[in-house]
Amino acid sequence: MIGAVKRMLQDISPHIYDNAYTPRAPKPSDRLLSFSDAGLLCAVEKDRVTLPEIGDKTGQYLFAIDETAYFLWEGAPLPETEGYRYLPQRERRQCASDETAFACAAAESLWRWYRRNRFCGACGSPTEKGETERSLVCPNCGCTVYPKICPAVIVAVTDGDRLLMTKYANRPFKRWALVAGFSEIGESIEDTVRREVLEETGLRVENLRFYKSQPWVYTDSLLMGFYCDVAGSREIVRQESELSEAAWFSRSDLPTDHSADSLTGEMIEQFRRSDPTIAAPEASP
Repeated sequence: MIGAVKRMLQDISPHIYDNAYTPRAPKPSDRLLSFSDAGLLCAVEKDRVTLPEIGDKTGQYLFAIDETAYFLWEGAPLPETEGYRYLPQRERRQCASDETAFACAAAESLWRWYRRNRFCGACGSPTEKGETERSLVCPNCGCTVYPKICPAVIVAVTDGDRLLMTKYANRPFKRWALVAGFSEIGESIEDTVRREVLEETGLRVENLRFYKSQPWVYTDSLLMGFYCDVAGSREIVRQESELSEAAWFSRSDLPTDHSADSLTGEMIEQFRRSDPTIAAPEASP
């Protein structure tokens, strides 16, 4: 429904996500996540993802949601069985956003991290798991690595009753979105907002207002959403290597073709609804 704000991927309330690193022995009813290059072993029932129970198997403890713990299978990918097959991320994202969908995405981020850090980046020796924290430690040189989280911004540039919207160039994702980009070393998150907007659209912005954040585990990122006002010229100079389209849309004509479980989608819908929490700050007397 146009104007409705759907919940983001991590909004699983009343379920409680517990990511404290407290390894435990699995219960037969806990869930097992087996990944391969083809995707995640799971079933889809009535538009919802279901994971196999761990049974008598074991694995690397990841996290818990309510009383259910989730474990990563570390051997060769388990065989497909009746009802369970390896489903790629893009297909799982078409399913309903619930606590299992979030668990799958968060687990996949950790699977990538464990898989890509089996050897020390400093000396090349095999790494070992840390005993008291989620880390991988090199027994040879002591180099320690932690799960990677990349800070990034989502920027809703406004011009009164208009919102700047964009489409990525050369990416599988073809829907409308907002300006976005990763923070660089030595750069504040506010400067990331200003730089990304200027680089991608040639526009300058002012009156930055932080909205909220989102752990976007699909890309190992922590997204920080900002609303801001265009300053100066409204003429868009599109960075063709990054964007295939960029245009101003009035509030009444905003596209609905955007992601539903992301911070981007929520911010677009909040603007459509003219939410007072994103209004420009009042000028000082």
